[in-house]
Amino acid sequence: METVNGYVEHIIFQNSENGYTVMNLIVDGEEITCVGFCKGLSQGENIEARGEYVEHPVYGQQFKISTYQTVLPKDSASMERYLASGAVKGVGASLAARIVKKFGDDTFRIIEEEPERLAEIKGISLRKAQEIGLQMEEKKDLREALIYLQQYGISNSLAVKIYNTYGMELYGVMRENPYRLAEDISGVGFRIADDIAAKVGIHTDSDYRIRSGVFYTLLQSAGEGHCYLPMNVLLERAHILLGVEEEQILPQAENLAMDRKLVIKGDKVFSSVSYYAELNCAAMLHRLNIPMSEAGQLPSQENARRRALENIMKELRMELDELQLEAVMSCLQNGLFILSGGPGTGKTTTINMMLRYFESEGMDILLAAPTGRAAKRMTEATGFEARTIHRLLELNGALSDENDKRVRFERNEQTPLEADVIIIDEMSMVDIYLFQSLLKAVIPGTRLILVGDVNQLPSVGPGQVLRDIMESGSFPCVVLEKIFRQAEESDIVVNAHRINRGEQISLDNRSRDFFFLERNDVNVIYKHMIQLIQDKLPAYVKASPMDIQVLTPMRKGNLGCEALNKILQRYLNPPDGIKKEHMAGDIIYREGDKVMQIKNNYQLEWEIVSRYGIPVDRGMGIFNGDTGRILEINEQAGELVVEYDEQRRVTYPFGLLEELEPAYAVTIHKSQGSEYPAVILPLLTGSRMLFNRNLLYTAITRAKNCVTILGSRNTVKGMIDNVSENKRYTGLKERIREMGMQEEF
Repeated sequence: METVNGYVEHIIFQNSENGYTVMNLIVDGEEITCVGFCKGLSQGENIEARGEYVEHPVYGQQFKISTYQTVLPKDSASMERYLASGAVKGVGASLAARIVKKFGDDTFRIIEEEPERLAEIKGISLRKAQEIGLQMEEKKDLREALIYLQQYGISNSLAVKIYNTYGMELYGVMRENPYRLAEDISGVGFRIADDIAAKVGIHTDSDYRIRSGVFYTLLQSAGEGHCYLPMNVLLERAHILLGVEEEQILPQAENLAMDRKLVIKGDKVFSSVSYYAELNCAAMLHRLNIPMSEAGQLPSQENARRRALENIMKELRMELDELQLEAVMSCLQNGLFILSGGPGTGKTTTINMMLRYFESEGMDILLAAPTGRAAKRMTEATGFEARTIHRLLELNGALSDENDKRVRFERNEQTPLEADVIIIDEMSMVDIYLFQSLLKAVIPGTRLILVGDVNQLPSVGPGQVLRDIMESGSFPCVVLEKIFRQAEESDIVVNAHRINRGEQISLDNRSRDFFFLERNDVNVIYKHMIQLIQDKLPAYVKASPMDIQVLTPMRKGNLGCEALNKILQRYLNPPDGIKKEHMAGDIIYREGDKVMQIKNNYQLEWEIVSRYGIPVDRGMGIFNGDTGRILEINEQAGELVVEYDEQRRVTYPFGLLEELEPAYAVTIHKSQGSEYPAVILPLLTGSRMLFNRNLLYTAITRAKNCVTILGSRNTVKGMIDNVSENKRYTGLKERIREMGMQEEF
């Protein structure tokens, strides 16, 4: 690490969101280019910066700043330069010269301690003098806060967040309860707050620490899909995290419940947010579950509906079996209906029949799915426009957070969706918070039809909404099971159903769309994977190499997505001296790379531009699992541009690259809701809890035209036999049943 001292002569670029800055710094009379995260830094300021010199392939030598602090100018020339830089609003070069000429080396003391004396200078009123003093005071407060927080290892960008949140109260917060940072500030978790608290001197058995640790434990469990934890599991996890006895933890969990931050129901401990999300969903589902028969409807009208459906089938040359027809009739008679079934069982045909009937009745219909890819597939399959649920609910993007519970949608209880029928596909992907937001926007009297495959992996977010609704047994539901003739010709479909039933599948390669290559050496798997993507599969499935997707059960290891992405990038998008690239951590981002957003970000703006570069549509929000391509990297501006489905372009400042990762290979969990022309599955060895039937079934059903498994025959057999799944602690099923019992009384 090297240290440089100088003044900021010119800021070339500064990102307003994360403070990424490119600037010219004058050090001992020489100009150097500096880059780093320097939020709040202004031209003319003097800084002391630590970092290292790096050689940029385009812009030459730069000083990459790790940490910095502003320092006060010590002589009148430096003071004049600072004031003339525009750092203080309303003070230009000539006025700065007059101020320094009047007060000399005492200028800064006068401005900070006796700002009214500035009015002695011609052209400065008393009011303007006070404004200048106030600006300097604010900058002084921020400067001192940054210096104070740096002693606890807090970065400048985080320090600015803390200062903006608490102002001058931050000193009290840091001394008394730094765990408030984890509750109040986005990006600060328990571990960061705990590190700060240790440096401040907070005891490990502090009530504040234990309460924050309990809350953090529940928050972490939500990342695993849980809506609650059993008390014994919570105490055990919190004990491991905090290093204090469970007897000390239990009273603090009870205190959090008294403060209504937790809900303890028997031996189950919920965060208040997740408990009331499930409770609200249960209540709203029951409100929607009303008969849709008109007053005074005669039994003969059911026959009339059936005849109308038969006429539509004849007209469109569609065939429905008795179970599909039952599903259509049920959705016509009920306000809430659930349709489930595996691949090839006729869900799409059944939905199309529903749509044609509703259309013939002149009803307003809305279609949606959790992801852009799933919505696009729904549009192609039905001929009706489908949107993502977020777009359907008109996300306003006010906040960035992992959970939809804190996101504001324009469509809600006050401004509900205007439709007679709403159909939501891929419901297995919908978590409890997004589902709550959806139900708030649906008024009783609107038909809500939920469609999905309950055997798919559950949502990335908390809950297992579709499974809980179906297992509650409280609402009309049809599960399609028969595989239709056309689907029977696909071994992808046939094998998926066999796997789901626990039956072993044929790996003899006599199929046209399902292949198995026994390969027990990792390097050989790499070699054949690249051959398949580059040479064999594109022509076979009529798709580009970038459309062929490698799916893997895990992130780590030789066949995890982290290692695979580095290898696949090297062959599918190698450096060529023309494509720009940027390194962040150990990931190289290169123009042309296939990338995936790995967390919900509701603040990211996207736009669709015409071929002339004119924006034709704009919106907010990029979501966990969205996949796109890097179009452009701009090192000087500190940002890159990604194009997602539907030609949505998003500009990422380099500070947000932690939300973006290569996507040549992705985990099977991340592939939910997507469909690819061809899927390659490297399956050699792995954790028994991960290598299970559910995961294999989900992976295979992501492929449209071709599945190729590279690896061990025994591993495939073992996955089919392994029914173990990571249990999710959810309470929606119980809340639904409780609500149903209340309605009976």
